[in-house]
Amino acid sequence: MTPELKLRIARPTDHWDEILRFYRDGLGLELLGSFEDHDGFDGLMLGAPGAPYHFEFTRQKGHKVGPAPTQDNLVVFYLPDTEQWQAALACMEAHGFAPVTSYNPYWDRAGKTFEDADGYRVVLQNADWSR
Repeated sequence: MTPELKLRIARPTDHWDEILRFYRDGLGLELLGSFEDHDGFDGLMLGAPGAPYHFEFTRQKGHKVGPAPTQDNLVVFYLPDTEQWQAALACMEAHGFAPVTSYNPYWDRAGKTFEDADGYRVVLQNADWSR
């Protein structure tokens, strides 16, 4: 594994419109691409242009995937700049997404956790990750 690799976090969803609103409008990610009826699947790719990561959400008509298996299924964004972190929190809340108490209290010390419509959680952490 090398630093130039790209990361795709891919998962199915039962809540297409709500997921788009959470990740695009609340988190501020851009719709990087989409597809329809690719071998029976539709997909959305959301991320920051040029970033080494993006999310892919898929749905298969007639198939139910169910909620996240636990409250500790997390994606963590590290925002070390306090103003940028506060702006990200304000954007989430302005779009109707309220923080939830983290399953692991560690994440509440310097961050806020938000839960998407499928029960997966995103932590906006006001800290640096330098490893």
